Amino acid sequence: MSSILIIDDSVFQRRVVGAPLRAGGFDVYEAVNGNDGLLKIQELQPDLILLDILMPEKDGIEVLKELHDLGNTIPVVMLTSDVQESTRDECLSLGARAFLNKPVKAEELIPVITALIEKTS
Repeated sequence: MSSILIIDDSVFQRRVVGAPLRAGGFDVYEAVNGNDGLLKIQELQPDLILLDILMPEKDGIEVLKELHDLGNTIPVVMLTSDVQESTRDECLSLGARAFLNKPVKAEELIPVITALIEKTS
């Protein structure tokens, strides 16, 4: 089954997002911040990354910039409550494939993830 890395500093959000994914048969891994996420991306090479924007240490946009500079091909879906158009445009220009607003609903999450994984496999 496909593997998904959730990068979010909120334990609650990781649980809320991870539960329906695990129930759907995905292998779910978690990272607690941007730095941890970058390490786990290298280690795990997940099929898809769910990335929070607002995090301490290294935020989601900084992670996206590093991935962009490395030529990342893993689909990245941004998880955010920041719906500013400028933020959305910046993330898309750095390679984000989709946005999901928090709180994330399983009925929105699963179809987006499935479509992106099918498109890249």
